[in-house]
Amino acid sequence: MKPHALLALGALFAVTACTPRVEVALPNEPININLNVKIQHEIYIRVDKQLDELFSDASGLF
Repeated sequence: MKPHALLALGALFAVTACTPRVEVALPNEPININLNVKIQHEIYIRVDKQLDELFSDASGLF
């Protein structure tokens, strides 16, 4: 064989030997996701002064 052919063949083997391999495997244990979430919210209600006075005057309404 010619030296160029041997060099090309050797380069081809070197490139194919370095190709990455991807493997997908299932875990042995189940996946646990712990979420510690604290949700705080404040609701502001703005009422017309007239409505506010109506509700405060009519205590027997509710």
